[in-house]
Amino acid sequence: QGQLVESGGGLVQAGGSLRLSCAASGRASSAYTMGWFRQAPGKEREFVAAINWNGSNRDYADSVKGRFTISRDNAKNTVDLQMNSLKPEDTALYYCAADRSPLLWPGVREPMKYAYWGPGTQVTVSS
Repeated sequence: QGQLVESGGGLVQAGGSLRLSCAASGRASSAYTMGWFRQAPGKEREFVAAINWNGSNRDYADSVKGRFTISRDNAKNTVDLQMNSLKPEDTALYYCAADRSPLLWPGVREPMKYAYWGPGTQVTVSS
C-alpha cells in the first residue's frame, strides 16, 4: 500500500503566498518522482510541478514558472510546493502524486503515469 496526504491549503489574497506539503507513507515513500497537479471545477486536471528522487530534475507548468517552487525531503518523506504571487486563476484542488518507477520522468506531466495520489487540498485565491 501507498498513501499520500496533502496539507497547507487555504484561502489567500491575490499576491499572497501559501506552502503546501505532502506526506508519503508505505510504498509511496521514497518515490522516484513526486509531483503536484491541480483541478478546478469543470476543468481538466492539469500539471503544476514535478521533482525527481534527488531534486536534480524539476519541471514546472508555464503558468506557475517563476512563482512556484517544488522541493522534497526524502528523510521525512515529504514534498512541498511553495506558491508565491498567487493569482485567482490558481484556485483549484491541489493533488500530490508519486510513482516509484525511474522510467516515469519523460511523462511527468501526464496524470495517468502516477500510481499514488493524495485526496487533495483546496487552494482559493481571492481578488
